Amino acid sequence: MNTNQIEGLTGMGAVLAILVLLALPSLLGIVRERRIDRQIREAQERGGSKAAQKSSSRSTVPSTATWYADGRRSKKLVSS
Repeated sequence: MNTNQIEGLTGMGAVLAILVLLALPSLLGIVRERRIDRQIREAQERGGSKAAQKSSSRSTVPSTATWYADGRRSKKLVSS
């Protein structure tokens, strides 16, 4: 091997290393999302009816953003 070939291999190795460093976080995120989706699916299969009963028995209180949006809508209806 001569110097030009070694420089070419070093450059390709550096580009591949950068590509791996850029792609690695996305690949890890995809793997994590799939694991979470699988856990959610398994939890729904195991006890889906119990979770639905707990969430429906809880009282729903509108958030501050909902109150603000309702107030803005009523003001628009009155002014027009």
